[in-house]
Amino acid sequence: MLDYRAGSDGGIGRAVVAAAPNAIVAIDEEESVIAWNPAAERLFGWSACEMIGRRAPVVPEELRAEHNAVLEKVRTGGQVSLRTKRFRRDGSLFDVRVDTGVLCSDTGELLGYVSVYHLAQDDETANDRHARRTQLVRRLTDVVADINAARELPDVLDRIAASLAELTGADAGGFVLIEGDRLRLVARHKLPETLRNSTADLRTSLVGKLLREGRTVMLETGDRARLDELIWSQLPGLHTIALGLAVVGGRPYGALYALFAKRKAGHLELELLELLAGHAGIAVGNATAYQEAVRQRAHERAVFDASADGIAVLDETGRVTQWNPAATELTGFHAAEVIGGPPPFRLPGPGDKLTIQLPSGTWLDVLCAEIVETGEMVVDFRDVTRAKELEEAKDLFLATTSHELRTPITVVRGFASTLDTRWDSMTDAERRSAVHTIAERARSLGQLMDHLLLGSRAGAPELPLRIEDFDLAELVRAATMGLPVLSDLHRIEVCLPDDLPPVSGDVLATDILLGQLLENAFKYSPDGGLIRVEAWADGDRVVLVVDDEGVGISPASRERVFERFVQGDSGDRRRFGGVGLGLYIVRSLARAQGGDVSAHPRPTGGTRMRLALPIADTPGAHT
Repeated sequence: MLDYRAGSDGGIGRAVVAAAPNAIVAIDEEESVIAWNPAAERLFGWSACEMIGRRAPVVPEELRAEHNAVLEKVRTGGQVSLRTKRFRRDGSLFDVRVDTGVLCSDTGELLGYVSVYHLAQDDETANDRHARRTQLVRRLTDVVADINAARELPDVLDRIAASLAELTGADAGGFVLIEGDRLRLVARHKLPETLRNSTADLRTSLVGKLLREGRTVMLETGDRARLDELIWSQLPGLHTIALGLAVVGGRPYGALYALFAKRKAGHLELELLELLAGHAGIAVGNATAYQEAVRQRAHERAVFDASADGIAVLDETGRVTQWNPAATELTGFHAAEVIGGPPPFRLPGPGDKLTIQLPSGTWLDVLCAEIVETGEMVVDFRDVTRAKELEEAKDLFLATTSHELRTPITVVRGFASTLDTRWDSMTDAERRSAVHTIAERARSLGQLMDHLLLGSRAGAPELPLRIEDFDLAELVRAATMGLPVLSDLHRIEVCLPDDLPPVSGDVLATDILLGQLLENAFKYSPDGGLIRVEAWADGDRVVLVVDDEGVGISPASRERVFERFVQGDSGDRRRFGGVGLGLYIVRSLARAQGGDVSAHPRPTGGTRMRLALPIADTPGAHT
């Protein structure tokens, strides 16, 4: 939750707010402005002097209720981030993303509210940039593995220089080592071979400027830097240089140069360059360390201790003889626990890469290289847990997507099959009902596809929700209208009061949710029986229950069935099919609307699924 506390570091806090790139506005409990930073002046057009002590005229009248609901939500301990519209000084409306939280004193007393604003289009740009960044970072993982697969320093350096151009789109590039007060070009890509091993003064170079300014990356263009020196002097049309510092063991080791003559470079290229420079420094340091280990055993410990990767040395029998601090940090095993025995994980063959998971849950990429002169084996490993989590999130999104698509498709297929096989035996009203249901499900399917496409572009596995007031009774009748003809074993009973109040939520999400609950009622009562749908008002919520006379859910599984990839009992997946995502989706959709869903036993057997949604126009209905 956004929680801004007024304390002794007020001066620092004011400086941070003043330097923030996003507009930050703080108001007291009467909504009078108490802070209006320079970014807010630029975004809205009013100066801080004009705004301090008065209400900011930025909220359109038609959105005043939404604004008040946001303040009420954060006041009671919530946090709200929403996309909405605001006024500029010239009277124009613009789309903005607002993140709102509370402003508290050191004792926790509510002083007011803080809102952080940025243009909504920035989110879309960031999402596009994130998608491209994700793709390039995946490629970076492969590149880093390729770099680390080489153990001879010249090979490592050449692979680094070639990878630099591939990842950043640079027209040329190179890697320089810091040697005292000099720089030496040790690898180049699409630059003349004659430049290799050229040197330059560190103090007058861009690397020297980078070190003096305390940065790790920088971007220099033709109007801000001399681009006619040493490395880049023989690249026609050069207009931009991106520079990334490689650090090993806490000290500057070298730098990567990316040279641009045809295309533009921006923040993404700088970010990739910084990541590659970090890995390049490690790879070069490791390659150098391996050579030094052969030539001078006295230097082994210092090199190993400086490595950011976990490194172990095994003797010819496979026993650990050295185990660096990074290895302890990555695995949790101290040197005293592993030295003299085998390593605590499986090893790949020399030159191969193996990805393994430790009992702690950490994922490692493990590489091995043999030291021919000594018969020893050097094992290099690094933490790739985050990359695995991203991959699992992608797989979960794909599985969730296919599962959500299956429900409306199953209904359409079922009704189409019924019409095909039982056309002559059905009444005209039954046929019309079936066709109507197919049309409605096809419409829902189209809307679902639109939402899924939006969700995939945003990089989020869950569906974006559109909260509005709607008639739950009408939605239930539509969802159950054609169900009686789907099964000769089941009876459907719907009991809805005439005065059932409307609810607040997402119509499409609730339709998906109802479809899944009804599908489960049929699926988990294979011997048939009564399926009863009932709803009533209970305080500020509408409660809807779906009862069946099926196999029921064991007490131990009544909460677990709402987890991902879980079904009631171990044999349910084989017996009933599915991947165990249905109820996980149901609960996620219900809670995203401010509601909830739970499973309960029925005294006479079977299961009761209980759904609660907020009644329209009640506090807390909008989330």
